[in-house]
Amino acid sequence: MDPASPSLFDKPGHLIRRAQQIAVSIFAEECKEFGLTPVQYALLCAVRDNPGIDQISLASLVALDRSNTGDVIGRLEERGLLQREAGRVDRRTKTLHVTAEAVSLIARMAEAVALSQRRILAPLSEAEQRQFMAMLAKLVHVNNPLSRAPWRPAVKRNGREAAS
Repeated sequence: MDPASPSLFDKPGHLIRRAQQIAVSIFAEECKEFGLTPVQYALLCAVRDNPGIDQISLASLVALDRSNTGDVIGRLEERGLLQREAGRVDRRTKTLHVTAEAVSLIARMAEAVALSQRRILAPLSEAEQRQFMAMLAKLVHVNNPLSRAPWRPAVKRNGREAAS
């Protein structure tokens, strides 16, 4: 606790922001050799799991605003990790696919990502970890509609899975 500002540490918003900063820092430390941010990693995993997803659906699926999603996609495309193709149904829509290099990178990152997640929760006992994750999931789920970029689940679109 920062004794100079004890009232900040009574506020959930401040603590959640600090926890997010810590989580990003731990991820960056554990995954530094791979050169991906947590958001880039999340987008790659989502595209890998939803080949052919469009950019708007991807933004909804990872709960990221559309303009940030576009910027990140551009950087991943420049690195040769994502490919954009014209949509089959609507040629104006660009569909996304991970490259073989991205699939390999995600696989090589698996242990480092898992370690980062364990480190984030390490200060808590196993029982506290389960309780914390359940409460955090509830907090995020119930407040999802209040987000500027709410998460939306995958739904059927044109006979295939995609985000709504």
